[in-house]
Amino acid sequence: MSYRIKVPTKADPLDETHLLSGVERFLLVLQEQRRALLVGLGVLLVAAAVVIGVIWYDYQTTLKARELDQEATLHYLNRPADDPKKAHEQLTQAINLYKQVVDQYPRTPVAPLALFHLGNAQVLSNEVDAGIETYKRFMLLYSSNPSLLGLVQQRLAYAYLVKGDRDQAAKAFAGILEIPGALNKDHVLFELAKMEESQSRPEGALAHYQDLMKNYPNSPFTSEAAVRVKVLEVKKSPDSPPAGVTPASAASAPAPQPESPAKSSGKSAAPTSKKKP
Repeated sequence: MSYRIKVPTKADPLDETHLLSGVERFLLVLQEQRRALLVGLGVLLVAAAVVIGVIWYDYQTTLKARELDQEATLHYLNRPADDPKKAHEQLTQAINLYKQVVDQYPRTPVAPLALFHLGNAQVLSNEVDAGIETYKRFMLLYSSNPSLLGLVQQRLAYAYLVKGDRDQAAKAFAGILEIPGALNKDHVLFELAKMEESQSRPEGALAHYQDLMKNYPNSPFTSEAAVRVKVLEVKKSPDSPPAGVTPASAASAPAPQPESPAKSSGKSAAPTSKKKP
C-alpha cells in the first residue's frame, strides 16, 4: 500500500501595499494624487481670497457711505432757525452728500435711509418735484422694506399736498393701507379722514375715523378720532327746535286784553268823605 506524501502549498508572497501601515498608505495616495490635490488646494485658496476681498471691500464701502451719511445728517439737523440763508446752504450740502451715498454706494445698508433723507431734504428745499421722484425711486428699489416703505409713501403724499394735488395724495395714502407690515396705517387713516372733512365729505371722514377706532384702539390718534366722530354725527343730525313756547301752545293761549283807558271825569279818584249833617 503506497502513501501519498502531502506537499504543503506555498503561499504567495504578500504585496508590499498590504504590509504598509495606514499612515504610509495615506502618504502613498497623496504622492500619487499630488497634482490633483495641489490644483484643488490652489482653487480653494483663490476662492477664500476672493471671499475675503469682497468682505473687506464691502466693509470699506459701507464705512465710507456711513461717514458721508453722518456728515449729511449733521448739515440737515443743525440748520439755524434764525438764518435762512445759512440754513439753505447747509440743506444744499446735505442734499449733495446724500446724493453721493445713493449714487456711489447704492448696495450698502446705508443707501435706503440716505435716499429717504434725500427726498425729505429736497422737499424742504422747495425742490418738490425732485423729492417726489426720489420717493418713487425708493419705492422701486427698496419695496422689500415694508416699514420704511410706508413712511416714504406717506412723505410722498405730503409732497403731493404741497403741490396742491389732492387726488395723487389720496392715492398715495390709500396705497399704504395695502402694504403688509406697514407701521403707520393708523396715521394714514387719520390723514385720509381729515382730507375728507376738508372737502366737505363727512360720510367718508366718518368711515375712516371709525375704521381707525375699530382696528387701532391703542393708537394715539384714536382719542381725537372719537372726538371728531361725535362732532360729525352732531352735524349730520337735524336741528332741534329751540326751547320755549311751541306754535301750538302759542295759538291756544288767550290773547291779552288791552287795558281800557280811564274816563276823565274831572273828579278826584280819592273817595269823597260823607258830609256831616
